Amino acid sequence: MKITVERAELLKSLSHVYRVVERRNTIPILSNVLIRADKGQLSMKATDLDLEVTDSIAAEVAPGGATTVPAHMFYDIVRKLPDGSQIVIEGSGERAVLTIRAGRSRFTLQTLPESDFPDLAAGEMSHSFKVPAADFKRLIDKTQFAISTEETRYYLNGIYLHAAGSAKTATLRAVATDGHRLAQVELPLPEGAAGMPGIIIPRKTVAEVQRLIESGEGDIAIELSAGKIRFSIGNVVLISKLIDGTFPDYGRVIPANNDKNLVVDKKDFEAAVDRVSTVSSERGRAVKLSITGGRLVLSVTNPDSGSATEELEVDYESDPLDIGFNSRYLLDIAAQIEGEVAVLKLADAGSPTLIQDKDAKGALYVLMPMRV
Repeated sequence: MKITVERAELLKSLSHVYRVVERRNTIPILSNVLIRADKGQLSMKATDLDLEVTDSIAAEVAPGGATTVPAHMFYDIVRKLPDGSQIVIEGSGERAVLTIRAGRSRFTLQTLPESDFPDLAAGEMSHSFKVPAADFKRLIDKTQFAISTEETRYYLNGIYLHAAGSAKTATLRAVATDGHRLAQVELPLPEGAAGMPGIIIPRKTVAEVQRLIESGEGDIAIELSAGKIRFSIGNVVLISKLIDGTFPDYGRVIPANNDKNLVVDKKDFEAAVDRVSTVSSERGRAVKLSITGGRLVLSVTNPDSGSATEELEVDYESDPLDIGFNSRYLLDIAAQIEGEVAVLKLADAGSPTLIQDKDAKGALYVLMPMRV
């Protein structure tokens, strides 16, 4: 096998693939990337048995062949080679090594046979549709922060993607929650997605798809079944297992009749919360919101280090209210608001609060209060 390829092309392609490989592996072959060269194409594949990414680029191939090499080491070698260099990759069937040459540099890597490399068979996909990359990236960006990291509630360790809405206004909806906060974003239902099963896309897969949609141009082809999902983004194909579990009935926690509307300037509010939370302790990051008339007073008291308050002018016409939130969670949600004005729909100090963009564009956030 002999492959000649340009460094920048190889590096870009490898960067799509190698991240899937875990640094520590008990199964040696999972530390490797599969390299297959054939008919002017070089394709590379990596997997962690739950997720598989394949990318292919044009290369000079004569003769073809396939082998596997340590992914992180291969990536580091290519990354450190001089910019603009031509890389020649050669492998011989008899000796289990792969030689990488560029200019005066020469590396020899141990290989493992390609036949040992696992294949994540996608199987039959029941639904397939296309979504503009920018729209899908927004769907992920605006919900990813709320994914739970608690392994015990594994069914919350991903984004719940499903068809929702009515027949007139059918939507593709993404929901993520960790029990303290919830994010829900939707976009018009793409053709072919009607009747799709509700699926939970794992956190690692979500992060990989987010990285692969670099430019946000073009469309993403999505194919899915009850157990697997396949994303095709340009030349890159990502196949992932889905979380086998039932996502909770999140509709029950979205408040429908919160009647106290607090309207704030998003930038001012975000900056003020950030400032007063400087004195909060790591454990209890509570910030208290005291609202009366057109005034909002943000305050934090930390018995160990001191206190902070800041006053903002706001629009609020209901009864006075004191309510506490985790400042980190409040900042996470504020960062997702796209417009200049945010609306907090409150009920009382013990009930969930609904947070939206004033010009709500299919996104809403729910935050549980804290005792202060």
